[in-house]
Amino acid sequence: MAETTNAPELHPVTEELATGKNFAAVTTMLPSGQFQTGVMWVGVRDGSVVLNTETHRRRYKNLERDPRITVMIRDENDPYRFAEVRGEVTGMTTGPEAREHIDELSRKYTGSDYPPDAIKSERVILTVTPRRQTIIDQNKDTSD
Repeated sequence: MAETTNAPELHPVTEELATGKNFAAVTTMLPSGQFQTGVMWVGVRDGSVVLNTETHRRRYKNLERDPRITVMIRDENDPYRFAEVRGEVTGMTTGPEAREHIDELSRKYTGSDYPPDAIKSERVILTVTPRRQTIIDQNKDTSD
């Protein structure tokens, strides 16, 4: 089954997957026009998909230049079920709130706070506003 919405509100399946202990493949655009994709932790805050990175990382620099982003969240219990969110980063939050947020995500995924010595620069919360969301459940429909 594929279902597509073109609205900024999170689809219930997107919210379910982003709230769960599921990983996201996050794609941004490099200055060369090529794409960069990496696996990240993902969450939901105030009805938006959120990610947490550091200001020295390439993905952050890419998003400062071009806020367009794709976030694909895979159901870790069923890899044939996922949500793709195409949109843009409409908020970047730094400071103590971002530092606390990485601990929240770390507790969700690992059961403990994020190691302070793993932080190389300032943490930043990336708030993603969807422009298009596609929900796929290949258990219900195997067409692509």
